[in-house]
Amino acid sequence: GVEVMYKMNKEKAELLYNEIDRNSMFVGTAAKEDRSLMNVCFVMAPGKEALEAEFMAFAKEKGMVGIKGHRSVGGFRASIYNACPLESVQALVECMKEFEAQF
Repeated sequence: GVEVMYKMNKEKAELLYNEIDRNSMFVGTAAKEDRSLMNVCFVMAPGKEALEAEFMAFAKEKGMVGIKGHRSVGGFRASIYNACPLESVQALVECMKEFEAQF
């Protein structure tokens, strides 16, 4: 039911936001109290902006699709709606960790 879906969506969002907060390459664009459970927006960390296209290419190589941010804002947006399985979020988190390890 709705409560179970909420719990699953919260788990996915927390997993991804925790990685964004931990990872030296990325920062979230929304204040913590305003973060969405469905659309997780993030950008390259200050000083790392020049690596945006490189991360996009790296993520695409790893099978990540549809994470490009809004055309006027840039950055990245991971849509983790109900149909998105936890495994997909875990794959994105691993991709972000791998990218960070290269630098």
